[in-house]
Amino acid sequence: MSIKSLTGKLSTQTSDPLYFLSVAPARVIRGSQVLQQAADEIARLGKRPLVIAGENTFNKTKSQLQPLFKSNTLEVAKAFYSPDCSEVSLETLRQAAEEHNADVIVGVGGGKALDTSKLIAHQLHLPVVTIPTSAATCAAWTALSNVYSDAGAFLYDVSLARCPDLLILDYDLVKTAPQRTLVAGIGDAIAKWYEASVSSGDSEQTLIIAAVQQARVLRDILFQKSAAALQEPGGDAWREVVDASVLLAGVIGGLGGAQCRTVAAHAVHNGLTHICGHGSIHGEKVAFGILVQLRLEEMLQNNQLAATSRQQLLKFYSEIGLPRNLEELGLAEVTIKQLQQAVEIALEEKSDIHRLPFKVSPEQLLAAMVSTTAPTDAKDSINRLPVRVINQEVEL
Repeated sequence: MSIKSLTGKLSTQTSDPLYFLSVAPARVIRGSQVLQQAADEIARLGKRPLVIAGENTFNKTKSQLQPLFKSNTLEVAKAFYSPDCSEVSLETLRQAAEEHNADVIVGVGGGKALDTSKLIAHQLHLPVVTIPTSAATCAAWTALSNVYSDAGAFLYDVSLARCPDLLILDYDLVKTAPQRTLVAGIGDAIAKWYEASVSSGDSEQTLIIAAVQQARVLRDILFQKSAAALQEPGGDAWREVVDASVLLAGVIGGLGGAQCRTVAAHAVHNGLTHICGHGSIHGEKVAFGILVQLRLEEMLQNNQLAATSRQQLLKFYSEIGLPRNLEELGLAEVTIKQLQQAVEIALEEKSDIHRLPFKVSPEQLLAAMVSTTAPTDAKDSINRLPVRVINQEVEL
């Protein structure tokens, strides 16, 4: 499929004369060993659940999920998405749900599994339960699903009719996930402040003001508690950071809607998925995208606050292990042609990057992407920035 045909499917949340908000799941249960009561809670929504998960995740967590599968009140079937929340996978899972006569969908896993489950439920007009197995995203909360190609390239997003009917956050289950997933979740969550403040910081709308301020609170919590959380998985700070990444990040998008959800950081993520594939995870690319967005604000607006914020984030990323540049994102051998492809996707007409209060050219975005660790006193960086990509020096 050509780049032109791929970008034509990208979608930004479009404006509508009617302002719909899906703020929160109907019910949230959180705590340790809460999966013990999952069956009874799910039975309130349906008796024939289809559990959708990734096969690897399911095999690693099936012991924790036994209370669900051994329930006398439920007739449970399972199906695996693979390799992504893609159109091929969605078609297969719709058939599985229909063959089981499912009356409720239960998503178990990370963002891809949960997005898949929410979208299947939306398409089949069924209730949906989300059970996150990591704190890598706020997908368990939101009324939004991202659709990717089988190779992991972002294609488009879908606004759903409502948030999940039930969210079950079991800390003991989340604790089994690799620490890398929580680090990525921190990156995805902290983006809420940098994106919401630049797109909506001057808004006079009550709910958007509330969302932006919640994003500030979220940022501060993550700055203060992330290091301690990573040192003691399962501890008090860890739980607070999990809540921040899975729950509070979702609140912000729920209250503020699309205007407070994604801007340049997520647009850069979307572009990078076309050259990264499955080599890095969502929050890592978004975290890198924050640095790119701040770099654009520095270069194009001479914004010294953005410069200071970028240096603060670079220090924070170094402490917790988020990528600060293309090399740390696993793209040390990327070519200029590949970066130009990512830039083209990120700047497509419907891209979220156009929520920035200034226009960005392909040359400017490329310059920002290769200079995320530049010193704040870099002079004339947009006009003459040496870029080394695969031992090939290019002047922009």
